[in-house]
Amino acid sequence: MSHYKPYPAYRDSGVEWIGQLPEHWARASIKHILSAPITDGPHETPVFLNEGVEFLSVDGIQDGELAFEGKRFISYEDHARFCKKAKPKINDVLVGKSASVGKVARVKTSNDFNVWSPLAILRSDPTKCNPTYLEFALKADSAQQQILLAGNTSTQANIGMDRLASVGIPLPPITEQHQLTKAIEQETARIEALIAKKTRFIELLKEKRQALITHAVTKGLDPNVKMKDSGVEWIGEVPEHWSVCKLSYRYSVELGKMLDEKRITGEHLVPYLRNKDVRWDEINTADLPVMDICPDEIERYTIKDGDLLVCEGGDVGRAAIWRGGNNVIGYQKALHRLRSISSDKDSVEFYAYVLGAAKRNGVFEEGDTKSTISHLPAEKFREYRFAFPPLNEQAQIVASLTRDSARIDRLTEKTQRSIDLLKERRAAFITAAVTGQIDLREIA
Repeated sequence: MSHYKPYPAYRDSGVEWIGQLPEHWARASIKHILSAPITDGPHETPVFLNEGVEFLSVDGIQDGELAFEGKRFISYEDHARFCKKAKPKINDVLVGKSASVGKVARVKTSNDFNVWSPLAILRSDPTKCNPTYLEFALKADSAQQQILLAGNTSTQANIGMDRLASVGIPLPPITEQHQLTKAIEQETARIEALIAKKTRFIELLKEKRQALITHAVTKGLDPNVKMKDSGVEWIGEVPEHWSVCKLSYRYSVELGKMLDEKRITGEHLVPYLRNKDVRWDEINTADLPVMDICPDEIERYTIKDGDLLVCEGGDVGRAAIWRGGNNVIGYQKALHRLRSISSDKDSVEFYAYVLGAAKRNGVFEEGDTKSTISHLPAEKFREYRFAFPPLNEQAQIVASLTRDSARIDRLTEKTQRSIDLLKERRAAFITAAVTGQIDLREIA
């Protein structure tokens, strides 16, 4: 930002987090530039519906914007009742005051929606403060530091509306606010276009990885090999020498132990993995709960190095290979444990790639709804048919996909770093503009 000029003269703002301000600027507490007192959404939990009026909490603010996709709905009756206390309008500024304290977004839609209590509604007096300027001023580091310091972190981070109202912001003359917001919007739009382009590139890399995996585990690496029909719709043709068979012919599939807290004796306590501990390609081992697994159940209900754990419910089919050695670790009934029946025929690393491809190709979805099945019983899982090349070819495919995945990961990480830097530049530019470190009047 060295190419931007500073203002001709400055004075001390009297606030550590703001520092010096242009000589002709003021400083004001938020409460003095609003047309109405700060309010928030209902403190009750409404009944959520599949349709109705959109209802946002603090998680509805994503990267400085309101995100309505996949959010909750409330009834029109509840909406009308909640509107008696608070009704967000276009150009209101919403601020997270609980959980994700300090998140800020301006309402840019005239559509009806409502907000929950973790969001505060700020409505600026347009004769004193441009609502877009208020949005940027609250996103600036100078305001965010004040909000952070004013918050209460004794349990869950939160800030009261009275403390939020006392946060101070720099206040240029109203005509200058209009100039600044125009200049800020122009520059942030340029940065956001670059972020969108790079974000799309990351999405394309993910799609490329998925396409490479699906092709490799269904067609192999030799483009000239003779093919045959697999008889499985999502797989299509496979190399002629590959075997297509039920999963149970190649892998043992066992569900874990059902947890029964009433029958815990404490005599044979063993840490165990839950569904939520198994993520794609990684397994959480921190703070695991324990259950009784008797000595005669150890072989049946514990895992060994190289076992593949697959989610039976929730995100059905999500899987990871256990690489934690042979320490005694159990697994709950919400997980399948897969072991190759013959280690000289199958590689669990290969089948982990197959399972990921099957998941992405809708194998675990129901009919026309395309919704993921809620549970995958062991007897049903064993019946699924997959394609299996010879072991040496499985190893070649795994090695090829590992190399390709590493290359894509490096590109993704490099692109993500550049996105993070652009976001930092955007935040620094906003802070510099609304604290008067740079003079944008001639640019607007």
